[in-house]
Amino acid sequence: MKPSAVLVAVLFVLMLAMPFIVRDDYVLHSMIMVIYFAYLACSWNLMCGYVGQISFGHSVFSGVGGYCSVLLLTGLGWSPWLGMLVGGAAAAALAVAIGYPTMRLRGPYFALTTIAVAEIIRIWFENTDSVFGIPIKGAEGLTVPLIGTSWYAFQFDSKLPYYYIIAGLLVIVMAITWFMERSRLGVCLKAIRGDRDAAESLGINPTRYTLTAFAMSAYMTALGGSFYAQYIRFINPERNMGTELSIDMALMSIIGGQGTVFGPFVGALFLAPVSELTRTYLGGHLTGLHLALYGLVLILAVLYLPKGLLEPLQRLGRKLLRRASPARVAEAGRGKPQVPLAVQADRGDTR
Repeated sequence: MKPSAVLVAVLFVLMLAMPFIVRDDYVLHSMIMVIYFAYLACSWNLMCGYVGQISFGHSVFSGVGGYCSVLLLTGLGWSPWLGMLVGGAAAAALAVAIGYPTMRLRGPYFALTTIAVAEIIRIWFENTDSVFGIPIKGAEGLTVPLIGTSWYAFQFDSKLPYYYIIAGLLVIVMAITWFMERSRLGVCLKAIRGDRDAAESLGINPTRYTLTAFAMSAYMTALGGSFYAQYIRFINPERNMGTELSIDMALMSIIGGQGTVFGPFVGALFLAPVSELTRTYLGGHLTGLHLALYGLVLILAVLYLPKGLLEPLQRLGRKLLRRASPARVAEAGRGKPQVPLAVQADRGDTR
């Protein structure tokens, strides 16, 4: 069995069983946040990891998704589930509008453009009191009204349903990444990342394929923003559209291993708890410490693990699997045909 398949099976079983093992609400909340960041990192990786274009403005899609679900609930009484889908479509449309004129930019120019666009939209939300006649209260943010515990309202008495919802979203985005990696779209994206000019000379349209991946990435990111708004029951431009959230997505994917199915998940498992712990215990004294730790980890990863944390973990998994099945190795050795000594002597192999 492949190490990746074993890893998937183990993680899936752990995710299902963890809420029944851990009963503390704070620990369960921390687990939800870790999975939430893993989901965002995997969504970011759909485009940025496979194309090699770094986006530091992805948080704007999370904010658009969150605001759509909240505004449609408060203004029109729509279910947040429907609001999630509408927010995803709005984010995908925004990604196409942003990406079409900017996808031709390369290197740091694309990253700087995404920061600028995200900041423009965030500042606009902070200084706007209403959208289509529905109040959004600017920088003050919106509180999700309590309308009763039900699946239709996306409101529950315990954290357990939220845990399984975000875990299900994580499984979905990882499955999409797995299928995309093996499809024509994934092959073309890897070719564009390797050499854009060479890919274009082979008949691949870089703008078309990159825009497709960008729209998919924005759609999935918006679903995560909708979930966060309904889970926390509050949304504001600074937290849901700020540059810090975009940096979180990018760093978790890069440090875990961008352009892979499980790399962003590994990066989130490593960095999200660090962020939660530093904010909880040191937030009042050393604000921004988690960002300094992120920078240190990023420097070490670039110097010593340029392909991310996933690669050494895969090597370790293969080594453990070989050690765990010595009987199979011995059986494989016994099954090899024995070469006669005379033939060995003719070959000069007398060892």
